[in-house]
Amino acid sequence: MRDAIRQRRSIRKFTAQSVPDELVDHVLDAARWAPSGLNNQPWRFAVVRDASLKEEMSRLTKYGAIVTSADVLIAVFFDHMSGYDRTKDLQAIGACIQNMLLAVHDLGLGGVWLGEILKSSSEVKALLGAPEPYEFMALVAFGYPDGKPPRAPLRKRLSELVFFRR
Repeated sequence: MRDAIRQRRSIRKFTAQSVPDELVDHVLDAARWAPSGLNNQPWRFAVVRDASLKEEMSRLTKYGAIVTSADVLIAVFFDHMSGYDRTKDLQAIGACIQNMLLAVHDLGLGGVWLGEILKSSSEVKALLGAPEPYEFMALVAFGYPDGKPPRAPLRKRLSELVFFRR
């Protein structure tokens, strides 16, 4: 697991190769196993593969080229009806997304977590027909990587991050 965490990269360019549905389901299954307070599992997903729908979504973000080139988009929503504590629920959704990205990497695929599209939350929600209590949280784009992954970004030393030990 340590290697997967360290080797995973945000991939923003994809080939035209189609990702089999069973791999998409594997990514979704990894997502649902994330921890959540009271096991409330506040996440909900919309899977987008349709080219015309991806084209419409691409107009809602400055990262439109990523949206249109990825074979699969998973829009992640927070279901307010299943929530019990917003902070804990949002932390759980972050863990859910990280599980997805690690599963994508484990399957030999590449993916990226897109957040800038949140500025167009209401438009995304309308395009996908999301129910009223769902709040758009992120878009995960993935597919087969086109090219080598980028070099690992520098990480701060632990001494720069840990401010208390006793």
